[in-house]
Amino acid sequence: MWDDAFPSFLIGLREGLEGGLIVSILVATLVRAGAKSRLAQVWTGVLAAIALALSFGAVLTFTAASLSATAQEAFGGTLSVIAVAFVTGMVFWMRRSARSLSGEIKEKVTGALAMGSGMLIVTSFLAVGREGLETALFLWTTARAAGESAGPMIGAGIGLVIAAGLCWGLYRRVLKINLTKFFTATGAVLIVIAAGVLGYGLRDLQEGGVLPGKTAFAFDLSQSIDPSAWYSTLVQGVLNLTPAMTWVQAGAYAAYLVVVMALFVRGVRASDAKPAPQKATEQQPGAQAGPEKAAVVAAATEAEDGATAAEGTTDAERKPAAEGAGESAATTPVAEQPAAAPQSASEPPAAPRKRPGWLLPTAVVAVPAVIAGGIVAFGKSKSADAQTVSVSEKECGKGFTAPKPGRQTFQMHNTGDKTSEVYLVDPASNAVYGEIEGLAPGTTRDLVATVAGGSYAWRCVPTGGKAVTSAAVRVTGGGSAKAVVPVSEDDLAAPLRQYKQYVDQGLGTLVSQTQQLSDDIAGGDLDSARTDWLTAHRTYSSLGAAYGTFQDFDKKINGRADGLPAGVNDKDFSGFHKIEYGLWHGRSADELSGPAKQLNTDVAGLKKAFPTQDFDPGDLPLRTHEILENTLQFELTGDTDEGSGTNLATADANLSGTRELLGVLRPLITKRDPQQLATIDGDIDRLQKLLDAAHHDSTWTPVDKLDATARARLNGMTGQLLEHLAPVPDLLEIRKSA
Repeated sequence: MWDDAFPSFLIGLREGLEGGLIVSILVATLVRAGAKSRLAQVWTGVLAAIALALSFGAVLTFTAASLSATAQEAFGGTLSVIAVAFVTGMVFWMRRSARSLSGEIKEKVTGALAMGSGMLIVTSFLAVGREGLETALFLWTTARAAGESAGPMIGAGIGLVIAAGLCWGLYRRVLKINLTKFFTATGAVLIVIAAGVLGYGLRDLQEGGVLPGKTAFAFDLSQSIDPSAWYSTLVQGVLNLTPAMTWVQAGAYAAYLVVVMALFVRGVRASDAKPAPQKATEQQPGAQAGPEKAAVVAAATEAEDGATAAEGTTDAERKPAAEGAGESAATTPVAEQPAAAPQSASEPPAAPRKRPGWLLPTAVVAVPAVIAGGIVAFGKSKSADAQTVSVSEKECGKGFTAPKPGRQTFQMHNTGDKTSEVYLVDPASNAVYGEIEGLAPGTTRDLVATVAGGSYAWRCVPTGGKAVTSAAVRVTGGGSAKAVVPVSEDDLAAPLRQYKQYVDQGLGTLVSQTQQLSDDIAGGDLDSARTDWLTAHRTYSSLGAAYGTFQDFDKKINGRADGLPAGVNDKDFSGFHKIEYGLWHGRSADELSGPAKQLNTDVAGLKKAFPTQDFDPGDLPLRTHEILENTLQFELTGDTDEGSGTNLATADANLSGTRELLGVLRPLITKRDPQQLATIDGDIDRLQKLLDAAHHDSTWTPVDKLDATARARLNGMTGQLLEHLAPVPDLLEIRKSA
């Protein structure tokens, strides 16, 4: 998450400081001009700009969500390229404008003061609104690239808070910043980040079918680079460089970086070689001299002096010359005129309009929000435009006509007397594009699916009845639609038999191991008992996929003290963890003899009962994910450690159980998603190496003794493996359409 936060932190800091400086200058200019009563107009404009930026972000988010998968890729890629253009323009503009920013804003405020309150609101709105729109667009693209929003939003939030603090310090004259150097340094970093965003955006355009070369890779290091390593996550999160990049991505990245960075550096050198032009208004008594001085500013004095300030100058002494070559001090600054204007007897002040103070701020916030809501609401496809398709136990797919390619909504109406499963399928391969489970008689539900070129039909499976398939229709057009080849109970029958045989053999081994553990304790050999306890517990942990079928035996054999009224001393605390607690907390052999015998008895009872226990075939794919999910929750946190410090040994056994499960399911997964299986295998190998590093001869490093880096890598790699295992249950879900 934190690697994804840095680009957004940088953009939040830059844009926040830029917008904050503008607000500071606006406020300072009004205060200097004696027009404090008009500060509310500045804040109204700022509020409107913030509302516009937030509304723009909402439009991007919800508009993209209503598109098909292919259209989302094209939409996101296009906006990424636009974001790169905006960021590039902003970097060059700030490089040129840092020194003269105050003077430019001061001129605009001066004109706005003379033209009325409306222009002052517009001035502040336009000045801040640009930064807000750029920030919203860049944050949206970085969040999309990261695949999550928490990191980018936190990074941007921290950047904005720091920027606000810096602007406050500048305004209060407690802080000085060399703005030229600041915007130059951050600009160079942003160019590198923008190159990565450009590469990511072009990849999206390739995925969306806008650009060619989707499978033409310049390099593919995904099998040799550990994606969970800190350097991999840092490079990918900050620079958007991935282990595999196409020629279009790599070429655009290199070209952008070389050309834009060269122009930026040349512009910086040219700017440093010549003095920044100074206006007559900048030359005041006591001001810092010399054209080589950078824009070191305090916001309040920027509004008065343009670039640098003199300490201790009174209002009476600050009489800048008229802009241009003349140096007469007789010309009163225009910014001061509004303060003096009310003193004229010939121009009495106009009576203020009776208008509630809350009306204008409410309006400027509500208008962008209402417009954004309208775009989101009317931009989405309505259910009213969807096809209504009738299903029943005798007729399936009535009213179905060939849809257009893209994301489609179908209104499925059950006109029969039985609850039905409904599937949108490829009639040739039985691959499923969309499904509804349990469509009750007389009810209508939406089925949303992405349609591309190919053949489509509806398959209805009523409860207790036979499957009925509609006539196929042909969709013409491009794009791609992901389908899942269905799995039946028969498909899972052979893997289930193999796995039950593995568990049964493992239980036979476990019986002998717990008997040996009981004999060790009965003989008073507690050192051997500790070694044999770990051996037996690892065997049991490697059978984790059968947790759901062990019924009450699991609580007896591997129950925890958590939640029991008396904790480790509770009468219901039994099994491996009770013995573990006693072995590593000084309990005597006599105290442990009874629990050890009971453990052996319970294991023998499980061995006898297992062949007759039910094992739902649909649970088999679920266990590929659940075993390591429990590992991450309990073993890698140390929650199940009762003194032995062997949680990582248990995690290693759980990984072995997962590997065994994937072995029996491998043919089914390979047929449906071989690339996903290759990714999972790579993750397992990397996690195994991390666990092996904690294994030293017959001992294991306790979880709480791992250094912070090793523990973070272990958790991160397990989390990544879980993410890649998550699609397996859906991939191998039993579907009646098969």
